[in-house]
Amino acid sequence: MKEFKKLSFIALALGLVLIGCDNPKQKKTANKQQTAQSGEGYELFKTNCYACHNPNTESHDAIIAPPMIAVKKRYSMQHQTKEAFVKAVVAWASNPTAEKALMKGAVTRFKVMPKQAFKTADLEKIASYIYDNNIEVPSWFAAHEKQMHGKGGKGMMQMNHNKK
Repeated sequence: MKEFKKLSFIALALGLVLIGCDNPKQKKTANKQQTAQSGEGYELFKTNCYACHNPNTESHDAIIAPPMIAVKKRYSMQHQTKEAFVKAVVAWASNPTAEKALMKGAVTRFKVMPKQAFKTADLEKIASYIYDNNIEVPSWFAAHEKQMHGKGGKGMMQMNHNKK
């Protein structure tokens, strides 16, 4: 019985030590994400973009604009540096036209984004936030992306072809 108490005490002490250990890498990541979601870029993004690009929609059919993760992926493919990415997103959001669209399938599905009355400085903060941070992914996005773009899919072109 004495041996059991001794082993229990050691296990409890070891457990408390392990729980109390600070993982600086994990803490740094948590702090970075908390900072990202409390900054001005995030607030502008959430307030101005989520009305149409909300990652919490129940399906691709329910969303009224492409999910922002898709926008980020597409713009990142074309514009690898932060400066180029921000410039391209700001140019698009400042004066969206079908001719300038990188996401032709999205324009076919959702039409051209309505022109917004954003200040350039706010658009730059939003675009910088998008470039620098992980963007929320809708729960249905992986299946949609696989269906539309996996195995040689061509976005809306593939979907329209499959309807024939």
